Amino acid sequence: MTDRRTDDAQPHDEGDGQLSPAPAGAGSPVSGAARARPGDEYHSELPPHTFDNLAAALPESFVSLGAAGLPRSAVAPRAAHDPATPAGAHPGTHTIEIVTPQPARGVTAPLGASGTAAAALSRSTAPTSAATASRRDRTRTDAVAPESASMLTSDRLLEINRKTRRPPNGSWNRFVYNATFHLVNLGDSAAVRAHQAMDERIQKQFEGGARFVPILTRKGGVGKTTVTALLGMAMADAREDRIIAVDANPDRGTLSERVSKQTRSTVRDVVTKAASIGGFTDFSALVSRDETRLDILASDTDPLLSEAFDENDYNVVADLAARFYSIVLTDCGTGIVHSVMRATLQRADSIVIVSGGSVDEARLASETLTWLEANGYGDLVRNAIVALNTATQGTNLVKLEEIESHFRSRVREIVRIPYDPQLAAGSVVSFKDLKPITRLAARTLAALVVEGLPAERRA
Repeated sequence: MTDRRTDDAQPHDEGDGQLSPAPAGAGSPVSGAARARPGDEYHSELPPHTFDNLAAALPESFVSLGAAGLPRSAVAPRAAHDPATPAGAHPGTHTIEIVTPQPARGVTAPLGASGTAAAALSRSTAPTSAATASRRDRTRTDAVAPESASMLTSDRLLEINRKTRRPPNGSWNRFVYNATFHLVNLGDSAAVRAHQAMDERIQKQFEGGARFVPILTRKGGVGKTTVTALLGMAMADAREDRIIAVDANPDRGTLSERVSKQTRSTVRDVVTKAASIGGFTDFSALVSRDETRLDILASDTDPLLSEAFDENDYNVVADLAARFYSIVLTDCGTGIVHSVMRATLQRADSIVIVSGGSVDEARLASETLTWLEANGYGDLVRNAIVALNTATQGTNLVKLEEIESHFRSRVREIVRIPYDPQLAAGSVVSFKDLKPITRLAARTLAALVVEGLPAERRA
């Protein structure tokens, strides 16, 4: 609100610094109605320096900025030449127009020299609904994606202390832990930590279906079936998902003889019963399971029917295996030009080439790589792993380092498979009873193969 008061209604400056009261009378414009009328002006005969002090003392929000929004420093006092002023007014009179801001919804006061007052005015005049909406939008924007239940792990939730920290693994570390009445916990030994690190490499997760890994060579008797069994057992022992090894040798394979047989079914039975297999329970009745949880599907045992297992039959078996397993290992035959090999390579995500330690075995393994490159499988060759079986005859006479140097120029990695009496027997393989160095070689092979498999299924 603004008031219009004339000079007659206010004290006058007589020039000596004393103010004389204005005469009161019926004609005085000082009245309640006049004071309440908006747009009135306040006329004062204060000296110019008094006006300046008064203008400087006024709050920023009470100074009229005009239509152009000028700052306070640009607001000059207006001389009292208002037509409404009486002719006999004192020549030192100045006019101040005081404008009381009215609250306006959704309008924020401009920030000037005193930003605090304007900000307070803005907060006081902002609508409650707008503030609520702003908070709602801010909450929606800053919201974190919901976590799954798997994120609530023991490592995250439990406070690690002497009571909650698990006992160490390793003979010496466990002895110290027990001897000090659980006061000294050295943690796992270096060997245990290395074993856990290898497990993490083998446990790589996949998305988008099964991964196919053929194990092949052009020469028989170099341990291809043994390597397939070792690779599958190492994977199944470390991983939580399902692993299967399929014996796709058209010439009567022996992969099923590396585990304790639990069924007499073969790949031929899978092809015959494919239409009736509705779930994993139906399929698992046709395979044998190892103590490491590796499933093995045997090849045909009848020599008269083994040649009948062709490309179409393998595709039927592979399609069913892909429904229930994460990794499908294929023990291929010695030949590489039959139709089953073609179907196997078309599905392959990575391959393992098995070579013996003799001169001719190494040469034939290298020729296998050459054949693959010549037939459009160069990517598989560059990503391949060579398993060098050092248990074959003549190995002690050959420079294995030179064989490894040759294959290292063509494939991704080479792994030596050491001699083990249990493997040499050609019978059932117990993974836990193998020599530690043999298990380490098998686990290393498994880790390298898994690392070469794509994490997401190719389009």
